[in-house]
Amino acid sequence: MTEAILLVGGKGTRLRPLTVRTPKPMVPAAGVPFLTHQLARAREAGVEHIVLATSYLAEVFEPYFGDGSALGLELEYVTEREPLGTGGAIRNVASRLRSGPGDPVLIFNGDILTGLDIRALVGTHTRSGADISLHLTRVEDPRAYGLVPTDANGRVTAFLEKPQTPEEIVTDQINAGAYVFRRSVIDAIPEGRPVSVERETFPDLLAAGAHLQGMVDSTYWLDLGTPHAFVRGSADLVLGRAPSPAVPGRCGEHLILPTASVAPDAKLSAGTVIGPGAVIGPGARLTATAVLPDAVVEPGAQITHSLIGSKARVGARTVLANAVIGDGATIGADNELRDGIRIWCDRTLPPATVRFSPDE
Repeated sequence: MTEAILLVGGKGTRLRPLTVRTPKPMVPAAGVPFLTHQLARAREAGVEHIVLATSYLAEVFEPYFGDGSALGLELEYVTEREPLGTGGAIRNVASRLRSGPGDPVLIFNGDILTGLDIRALVGTHTRSGADISLHLTRVEDPRAYGLVPTDANGRVTAFLEKPQTPEEIVTDQINAGAYVFRRSVIDAIPEGRPVSVERETFPDLLAAGAHLQGMVDSTYWLDLGTPHAFVRGSADLVLGRAPSPAVPGRCGEHLILPTASVAPDAKLSAGTVIGPGAVIGPGARLTATAVLPDAVVEPGAQITHSLIGSKARVGARTVLANAVIGDGATIGADNELRDGIRIWCDRTLPPATVRFSPDE
């Protein structure tokens, strides 16, 4: 299999303010746009041609990745003028595919960090003769996800959206957001209108007797849709818990990108990443934190499980825990911000203004 569709059109609403100026797949994780990790893993699995289905801030992608040659790929870009949903986005790029009607096409979402064995998923699809094959993973609490029960041979028997009662939880297998479609199935998706593969395409095909195959792969998997999850995913990439050939350095307790400046006595741990041009002052302590390009952390600041946006500034002795600081924001000295607080882009918080604030 040599081609794929990558769905990168979402607005990333749950990640705001990080996605106010940057589409979610382009937010840096472990020092590079998250999309870089997905592209590199696809290339590692033998994919050569990828069509990016873009929508929100679509103009950002091509200037950064170009034709994909730097990654050993051939990239094309197709932009939705109006939101089309997952199925509509897939159908919208069909004209750029080169596969024949019976050939497999890999499709994956632009917000999932996973150790999925891509070759194994394609192999399962080929051997089973399925119309669509789905990557499934197991989770302890599946209530926030769509359940996908399968029979003894791995064939999908139902799609159950977000169960609410114990009786509805018939499996711990969920749709993990990566698929292999027979090309002819893509061409059969209705054109020019919103379509959800989860709520329309998959259930309708199943009802019509199509063969949908599930492959359970319970390696690393994380939906990066929230700030907490995004910070965790970035840290796991730095620590080597999540696999990626695109991490720009050796895995370890921290990753410092070229042109960043870190004081000799600053302490960086638990997968902290310091982006290019960022400055970390003396005595600062950063744990499992992502500092984006050109941000400044002043002396003595203590930051855990947080994300500091591009060109933001965190004042001296300020304490951040599970916080998100938007691009260009300034947090004055001696503040204490905890428990999911988000500071919007370009906002200024004067010194010693807040000792604690809940999520807002």
